Amino acid sequence: MKLDKRNLEVIDDVMAQVLREKTPQQRLAIAFDMWISTKIQLTNYLRSQHMDWDEKMIQQEVARRLSHGITDTIQAPD
Repeated sequence: MKLDKRNLEVIDDVMAQVLREKTPQQRLAIAFDMWISTKIQLTNYLRSQHMDWDEKMIQQEVARRLSHGITDTIQAPD
């Protein structure tokens, strides 16, 4: 896969120092909070774009997108 430099973000030196001073647990908590925020935003976006979908369909699509499609290969029990 070719790297597209337009898609790279460089972290600010001050922010890098702030993150270096965090414990591993604090950095993990920050990442988890970002993941939860993304999940909420994606859920709300899908609800607004697919008003005909029920909650199960929305949650399945959220899971599919957040797992990069991995859920497509998993069969849920009936």
